[in-house]
Amino acid sequence: MAGVIQTTVRRSMPASLLLRVRHRSPGLASGLVGGALAAGLGLAAFTVLVMLLWVSSPYPDSGPGGALHIAASLWLLAHGAELVRVDTLSGAPAPMGVLPLLLVAVPVWLLHRAARDTAEGGARADARLVPGRTAWAGVVLGYLAVAAPAALYAAGGALRPSWTWTVTCVPLVAVVAAGAGVWTAYGRPSGPLEQVLGAVLPRGVRHLVLGPDGRPGVAARAAAAGATVLVAGGAVLLTVSLGLHAGETRKAFGRLTEGWSGWAAVLLLCVTLLPNAAVWAAAYALGPGFLLGAGTPVTPLGAQATPLLPPFPLLAAVPDPGAGTALHGAVAALPLTAGVVVGWFVGRGSVTGKGRFGVWAAGRTAGAAAFAAGLSGVLLALLAGLAGGPLGTAALARIGPVWWQVGLATAAWLGLTAAATALTVRAWRLRRTHGRGGHRHRPGRAGREGRAVAPPRPARRMPRPRRGWFGGRKPGRGTPGAEDEPYLLLDHDADDDGDHDGLRDAPSAFGLHPPLTAFPDPFTSDDALSPTAHDYRAGRRAPGDAERPGTRET
Repeated sequence: MAGVIQTTVRRSMPASLLLRVRHRSPGLASGLVGGALAAGLGLAAFTVLVMLLWVSSPYPDSGPGGALHIAASLWLLAHGAELVRVDTLSGAPAPMGVLPLLLVAVPVWLLHRAARDTAEGGARADARLVPGRTAWAGVVLGYLAVAAPAALYAAGGALRPSWTWTVTCVPLVAVVAAGAGVWTAYGRPSGPLEQVLGAVLPRGVRHLVLGPDGRPGVAARAAAAGATVLVAGGAVLLTVSLGLHAGETRKAFGRLTEGWSGWAAVLLLCVTLLPNAAVWAAAYALGPGFLLGAGTPVTPLGAQATPLLPPFPLLAAVPDPGAGTALHGAVAALPLTAGVVVGWFVGRGSVTGKGRFGVWAAGRTAGAAAFAAGLSGVLLALLAGLAGGPLGTAALARIGPVWWQVGLATAAWLGLTAAATALTVRAWRLRRTHGRGGHRHRPGRAGREGRAVAPPRPARRMPRPRRGWFGGRKPGRGTPGAEDEPYLLLDHDADDDGDHDGLRDAPSAFGLHPPLTAFPDPFTSDDALSPTAHDYRAGRRAPGDAERPGTRET
């Protein structure tokens, strides 16, 4: 016994701490590298574009240093930061806050891609998902580590960022885009959305935004469709107006600059501002219109004489000053069409018989249509607030639509039209179903004794194969363990008779509960196997195996 060495499976405290750091540091380190790479790629893209325009310009206003300062400022502008021009004729700083919406896609996509790849944990098929908080924090910190010196460098140029907007917008974009990337890596679970909706919406309205299967609900789909119709219709109105004013549009290029390099720069600026112009046109069709300066509205009822504006090609689409005509009033067909689309989505969803409710009552259908119209108003108000901003002081202090007016007009137009359309579609589909001898649904709650039937829990959605940063498709993983999925897809309702409190595992890195895993798997669990299957797994043959050809004693 003296020569026996006693061993223990318990690690010492320093060894356990080192092992924990070794397991967690790779995810944080890859997140830092991914965030820094995303910021560097965005800065490089803007720098290459600005330097190409500077090199091709026959009369550059500054040297390469000035071009680099402008590139850094434009990169910050793509995050929503307001810029300030200091070398004005009056000597007073002039703000530039009109955000080209197309530029926003560059940092958002890079951040989303970096966070998703970091959370996926590598390209190996057996790689485990990195904890969400670790991946998210690493990408955000790495991105801000590059954004801070870039903002300091841009502050030394003639077009410098506003520190208030920079400190607010850049971290906000990084946090939201990186969080969306981590959420995508985990298969877009509905747990985080359920918690947010549970805090801001009543229980009876929640299922209209998020369905029982974790996908967008009826009202959410209808609101997205209505907003898409409005913005797409605004793009059509913009195209028609530019075609009617083709001569003025063509002359604007020659009055702004000369040479193909200058025309290319103006054309590129017009392309980045096309989404803004589409939102402006949608606001014009809704009624509030937009401002071309303080106290200078442009609406279908009439347009005032605009102040002295540069001959920009997109401004050629602005209607001529004067009272509105019948042609200008015809743009009201756009919000009516959007309302019909919203009502069709809601009316179609009211008779599907899915979810907690069967066939909706007429009042509930109209209420859902009004709620979807309100969501469309929120989306259009957000786009209108982003599409406008200041271009200077005094008369140019405000350019673009007023966000709250656009939101209220959208909710009013779409609310009335969508409610009438939803009720019509509901009645038509019910009549069609009853005429064919289908099952007659009773409007209201489904189930016995007026209680709602709890929907079945959906299967967990697995992450799809993704492409890496530099090509190569990442293979899909096998079924991860409960610790890899930090969300509970659907919390049980109060109407659910089952008691699942004891079946939850410990909270994950996000502080959310994982999905239920206590039920036996009928394909792998010993509790679900028949006696014959137990014998086969234990190596014993079932009766009759000896008579079958091809069997062999082991």
